[in-house]
Order: sequence, then C-alpha cells, then structure tokens
Amino acid sequence: MVKGANVGLATLSEDVGSVVVSLGWSSTTGEGDADVSVLLLDGDGKVRSDVDFCFYNNPVAGNGSVQLLGKTPTAEGSEDRISFDLDAVPQDIEKVVVAASRYAGSRFGELDDLRLTLADSAGDGLVRFAVEGADEVSAVIFGELYRRSGEWKFRAVGQGYASGLAGLATDYGVDIDDDAEQDAPEAEAPEPDTAEQPAATGQDGPEPPARVPAQSRGADPVTGSAPEPPAAPQEPAAPGPADPAPVPKPARRPRTAKKKVTLPRTAKKSLADNDTWRSARLFPVSALKSDRERETRATSVVLSVMAQVPEFGRRLTAGFGAPAGRMETFTEVTLPHGESPRRPDGVVRVERAGKLWTALVETKTNGNALKPDQVQAYMDIAARRGYEAVITLSNDVALEGSPLVDVRIDRRRKHKVALWHLSWAEVVHQAQMLIRHEGVGNAAHAWLLQELLQYLQHENSGCHGFQNMGAAWVPVRRGIDEETLCQGDARALEVIENWERLVRQVCLRLGGELGQKVLPVQRARRGSDPGARRTELADRLCEQGRLNAEIRIEGTPGVLAITADLRTGKLRTSIEVPAEGTGYPLTRAKRLVRRLAEAPADLHIETLVDGQAPGPRGTLERLRPEPADLLPKDGAQITGFRLSLFKGMGNGRGSAETGFIRSVDEAVDRFHAQVVTHVEAPAV
Repeated sequence: MVKGANVGLATLSEDVGSVVVSLGWSSTTGEGDADVSVLLLDGDGKVRSDVDFCFYNNPVAGNGSVQLLGKTPTAEGSEDRISFDLDAVPQDIEKVVVAASRYAGSRFGELDDLRLTLADSAGDGLVRFAVEGADEVSAVIFGELYRRSGEWKFRAVGQGYASGLAGLATDYGVDIDDDAEQDAPEAEAPEPDTAEQPAATGQDGPEPPARVPAQSRGADPVTGSAPEPPAAPQEPAAPGPADPAPVPKPARRPRTAKKKVTLPRTAKKSLADNDTWRSARLFPVSALKSDRERETRATSVVLSVMAQVPEFGRRLTAGFGAPAGRMETFTEVTLPHGESPRRPDGVVRVERAGKLWTALVETKTNGNALKPDQVQAYMDIAARRGYEAVITLSNDVALEGSPLVDVRIDRRRKHKVALWHLSWAEVVHQAQMLIRHEGVGNAAHAWLLQELLQYLQHENSGCHGFQNMGAAWVPVRRGIDEETLCQGDARALEVIENWERLVRQVCLRLGGELGQKVLPVQRARRGSDPGARRTELADRLCEQGRLNAEIRIEGTPGVLAITADLRTGKLRTSIEVPAEGTGYPLTRAKRLVRRLAEAPADLHIETLVDGQAPGPRGTLERLRPEPADLLPKDGAQITGFRLSLFKGMGNGRGSAETGFIRSVDEAVDRFHAQVVTHVEAPAV
C-alpha cells in the first residue's frame, strides 16, 4: 500500500474477525529498536481514559481485544506483533491507531526498512506498507484501523511526530504523567495464604493487589460514574502579579498500567526440618515413567493453567488469531477420521459473542519429533469440522522458512486452517514474564503459574526446550578438525539451523529471567531469503570453522556476541562498549577498570581505535594496576573497548553437563552476570 491508501479488510479475507499487525525495522548495528503503542479512540478522536493507551507498561487494552505480543525474530531483524480481536473491540471505539516511538534522543532515520504488515487469523498476509520520510522524528503513526458502515478498514498513515511519544499521546487525550519515573517500585504479591486479606485504604495506604484503572478524563467507562475531583489545597495564598503562587504537588494518581500481582522476589524461610523434605506440588512429576505419560501430563497441565489464568491463555493464543473471550481446554478428545478415529492431545476452545474459535493441540516431550502424518490428519479433521487452527507443542524451535513438518493444504477448501508451533521454551518464557515481571490478576493466578514453572523446569518433565544439536553435529566437528568439510555439505546447513534454534532459546531464557527484551540480531540484507542466508552461513562455517551469533539485551550498550570456534574448542562471549564520556584517554581507561572492579580477573579487554588496526589488549588482572596499558602507543583516537570471556566448549550434541548446549548457556549466563551488569552500572 501507499501512504494515505485505505482498504476494507472484508474484501481481502473472510477471516478478519481477529488480525495480527506487525511493525518491523532493521538496523545495521543491530542495536536500533523502538517501542510499539496502540491508542483506542472514540467518536471524538480521543481516548476514553488512559487505559485505552496500550504500550509496554500496559500491554492489554479494550477489554482484552488489543494485546501486545512482543517481538518475534525475522530474517531481516525483528517484528513487534499486536493482536486485534476486532469483533470484541468496544462499540464506542471508532478508530485504533498503531504507532511506534524511539527514546533517548534516537530518531527513526537511524533505522531501515520501516514497515507494517497485517495478517488474518489464519496467518495469511493481507497488507504491507513501507513507511518513508521519517528520518527526523522519534514517533511514527504507521497505520490505523477504523469502522466504516459496520465494517473495519485499514488506512496507511506514515505520519511522524518530532515531539515523540509524549506529543503523540497528548494529541489523542492521554494524560502523560511526568513523574512516572519517580513512582516507587510496584509492590510484590503477598503469599497465597495472605492474598485475600483486605488491604488498607486511604491516600497513603498500600494499594490492593486488584487491578486499578487509570484516572479518567470523564465518566468511568465501566460504571458510568464520574471520577472524584482532586482535593483542593487548603487556604491558598493569593498570587501577586510578579510572584505567582506555588503550584501544589498533585495527589499521586494511579498509573496508566493496571496494578498486577507478581511473586515475592525472596521466598519465605521454609518450615521443613531439612533439605530432604520436598514441598508438595500441584503438578507432581516423580511418577512419570514413559514419554507417553509425560506428553499426557504436560498437555493437561499447560492447558488447565491456560484456562484458569486468562492472561496466560490469552498470551499464548492471541498471536494465533484466537479472540479475547472465555476459554475452555480439553484433553484426549476423540474425533472421527475415516475408519480410525483420532485423539489429539488437546483442544483449546474460545467463545466470544456466541462465536467459537477452536484449535487442536499435538504435544511432544523430550527429543521426540512431531510426526507429519499425525499433524496432517489433524489439519484435515480441523478443515472438515470448521476449526480454525492446529497448534503443535514440542521442544523444537520453529525457524522462518524452515517448517518443522510439511503438510498439504487443500486450496480448494473454502475454510482455512492455520498451523502454528509453540516451543516449551516459549511457554516457560511467557509464564516467567507474567509472574516475575508483568504480573497477573491475583495471587492465586500467580501461584498457579509458579506451579506450572516448577513442573516444566523439573528434570523429569521432558519439557526442557531445544536440547539436541542433531545427528550432523559430531560429523561436522570432525570434518572441521580434519579439514575435510566442504562447502555445500548438507550437514553444515543442519548445524547452522540448530545453532539458530539454540540462540533463540538462549534469548527466551535470558529474557524471561531478566524481564527484558532479548533478541537475536540479524544483519541480513533487506528482502533476503532465510534459506539463502543460512546456506551462506553454512559455507562460512566450512571455511572458518566458527559459529557466530549476536543478541541484543534491552538497556545494554552494544550487542552480546557469541562465537563457538570448533577448531580450538573455545567459546567466546564479548561485547563492545563505547569509550565513556569526555576527558583524557587515561581517564577513560581508569573509568572502565573501576566499573569492572567485580568482574573476573580473566576478562580480556581490547582497546578499539579509529581504523582497522587492533589496539592494545590484556587481561583485567594485568590491567587493574596499570590501566595506562590500554592506551594506544601512537596516540590514536579511542572509540571503545571490547570485553571478552573465554570458556571451553562442550563436545556432545546434547544438553548434558559435557554437552555443547549446556556450555553455551553457562557461558552466556556468566558473561551477563559478571561483565554486562557491571558495564550497565554507574561508574564509581
């Protein structure tokens, strides 16, 4: 589409009751990013209240009809996805604005390939719009969905805001709280046995753990009552012409984000006599003996929690086109299929306004692969019965352009069935984000998610995520060591694909623990084919004997690079940080060494200088007493420093203690905890 064009969604597809809008961009440095926001507007072109402003701190709006799904890696970088249940958008909402903004003085001109895509509930792309001319602005309206004659239409906007997110939001009636950053940290959840006790009330009392709506500009959209006016200051002094009266500090208003419940960061002291006493669990795992038992138990556990914790169920299904409604889940349902009835592992059904959305679920645990014939049978059953989707759930990680199973889709059928995949690592990630960082509706829901995590992370659950580099791993390592691996070898391509899966899982795990966006960096050319990119990387592996990856951690300067050298058997984790502040070169070097006071002594530091020539380098142990050794002898300009840790690489293809996967996890965890966190900390 071109700027200003509009189109009716019903003319493009029959499956537009729910749509997914994706905003994407790319960055040559791998560090560029932006935050997505959505505004729900009434007939006057304004938000009804601040809760109609959907952004990173308020990811659900419109009674669940709008939900931010987070970032998804793509061949060209990453995309922010937003789910819209258009049938459930409140009737007094006439327009939905989709925007993005940058921060810390950044502009959209530093990003490439700004784009918006819109897909229907079956995942078929309907709209693509490239945004141009946004070089000098820090906020952009990509597009808008609006009602016209009872139907939804889309308009390509591409309008920039030099005043950033604050200016954009204010234009649409959002009450921006300038003191938001000064608010005290959100209270953590009480223990389940105290969660139902009434909270104290009053101006200075603690807020209850229930959801607290933001202060409205007008009548409350739920109760219809007007909000109470703020209390007037007592005995205000009359202002003079040259001496205006001081403006009293306004009463602290509720945050735009709804109050949510998270688990306490510090667990209470156990009442057990000793460590041999094991806590009773809602979902026990010790009795599981076979893979079939693990699949049945895992399916039942995750589906039951999805139905009981609305935020969790919605988080997992919104991106698959499910509406925002009442969810029920079922296991071991028998469905007719020729002479041999089939029993999918589970069924997810969502009801909204009398309409049903249904997905069949096929689950695998441990290293068991999905079976194409099983998935094909469920796709055929879903098509005949008018179901909307088939969801596969396993330890494998799906890659763009490399499907886990190949299925035939009969294009002659009017009804379309979408095939989606979830990895167990994604399920764990979403549960962690909710109970540790974003919060859920009440303490009982938080406890359920905690029990789910305890189950999935138990060694006997079989839900540990990607855990095998594949049959090609050992032959490729041997071929590199013996210099017999040739370009074009299909085994090298298999290793590259599994390396990409491992890196994506590392991002999910680290992001769930930190509560921050962690994404793999793709430096691919615009429009590049994922298969061609992986083939090029496979040829490079054959030539150089190294696997390379980069991940970006929100709030971290630079990107974290991971290099696995299959020739030397070494793992290198590194990050490049800019030379901080102003001053003499020696002052910069000393400042860096002070930041790294608690970092490991074997940390390697290399000075980055103008040009291609390498700068001075050394270990932190040697540089602590002599920071001047980091200065270039020829007086070249210092541009930054590269910090690196080295570790022995695991040999096995699995996730055992001596395996490659375990060694990568440990290397990334150590580098982030012992190096990156010190780089982020202020200098002393």
